[in-house]
Amino acid sequence: MKIDVVDNGGQWTHREWRVLKYLDIETEIIANDTPVGKIKADGLVLSGGAPRISDESLKLGRTDEYLEKLNIPILGICVGAQYIARYYGGTTGSAENPEYGKSEVIVENKNEILKDVPDKFIAWESHNDEIRELGEDLELLATSEHCPVQAFKHKTKNIYGLQFHPEVEHTECGVQIFKNFIDVCESQ
Repeated sequence: MKIDVVDNGGQWTHREWRVLKYLDIETEIIANDTPVGKIKADGLVLSGGAPRISDESLKLGRTDEYLEKLNIPILGICVGAQYIARYYGGTTGSAENPEYGKSEVIVENKNEILKDVPDKFIAWESHNDEIRELGEDLELLATSEHCPVQAFKHKTKNIYGLQFHPEVEHTECGVQIFKNFIDVCESQ
């Protein structure tokens, strides 16, 4: 089992990689311009990063190709989630209330990625942009007071998005969410 982490230019990439290593998963950090044919992983994490989805999405490399051509589970975090949402017809933009630090996430729809997670938990945020609306192929899983979309999934594919950062120790249940993603990768 191997899950690669796509580097989108932020400090989050190495944390995501470390959590996977801690969970005894073979993992590698790959550049976001890695050709699809060179990806041999069983799952992919689209890392959070420095680019703003509103005007720097070209800095996210071949992410659209990964979504189009890879038939493996994909977990987008922060800007990775925003990219997925936009790719599938959602809208993104500058947050009315940018979030930094703790936020209470409210789970509205439990599923495989949020299995064994409480209905409310504290998560770590770091974003100026947000997902405002989801496209019809995506299903809302969680929200918060200041952010309408904290978690979502694709309705027919194993593609997930999280606005918050599960890879930092301040996020309650972050390791559980990674374990859940591993389970999805193993069951595909």
